[in-house]
Amino acid sequence: MLYVVGTPIGNLEDLAPRARRVLAAVQLIAAEDTRTARRLLSALGLRVPVTSYFEHNKLTKLDVVLDAAARGDVALISEAGMPGLADPGYELVAAAWQRGIRVVPIPGPVAAVLALVASGLPTDAFLFGGFLPRRAGERQTRLRALLAEPHTVVLYEAPHRVLATLADLAALAPERLVAVARELTKLYEEVRRGTPGALLAHFQATPPRGEITLVVAPAPPRGATEEGAEIGERLLRALAEAGVPAVAATAALAKATGRPRREWYQRWLALPPEVRSRARSREK
Repeated sequence: MLYVVGTPIGNLEDLAPRARRVLAAVQLIAAEDTRTARRLLSALGLRVPVTSYFEHNKLTKLDVVLDAAARGDVALISEAGMPGLADPGYELVAAAWQRGIRVVPIPGPVAAVLALVASGLPTDAFLFGGFLPRRAGERQTRLRALLAEPHTVVLYEAPHRVLATLADLAALAPERLVAVARELTKLYEEVRRGTPGALLAHFQATPPRGEITLVVAPAPPRGATEEGAEIGERLLRALAEAGVPAVAATAALAKATGRPRREWYQRWLALPPEVRSRARSREK
């Protein structure tokens, strides 16, 4: 049997009791990073054989891992989070199915899902885009395609490339709401939301570190241009500054533009607190 085990992305308390039980019972653990795996096992007080299974040996190690899974239980873990999701694992799971080896997923934390639900952006449908290309031209091409998606987009990014990605987003969709989630479940966890330009300014002043997840708002409905969104954004701010409550302001703009009220409400939440406070004081 092959267990696909989700492990903590930061806080060890997030390891499920079932995951610990499985890791303690298997005869072998295939790990993306054996050093990280051994630290986890040491923290859990477990002594289990570990073999490496990472991006550059994942094909050559297939037979080793699957032969072990045919004789007994094997667990696959990534460096952190859920194996196979922007991490090695897909090829191993597919090959296990082909050999008739049962595959059992053991739930664990997923940075993409945690960032999505913390972002305040629509969660009813989303697209996970993994990591963006490293080269600027390829990254911008990919972003153009993703920005046309009618669903919320979730991306992983390396900390040293976040500023370049935010700069691209600021150039391609300056009014689109974006959330940057950093170091989720860890001591210095941070989730910030706003326009790409505002986020870029923040992280230029405070360079980001650690694991980064980006959440990008859906594309406007067909027929609604970014220029129209920018005009609506100005109107929304003007209504807030005039003290118009959120319910009335967002409902009026939804009716006038034909765009969902929830979209305007998300934009309302992105307004500076001091602007929204005027509307709240009027509601009182």
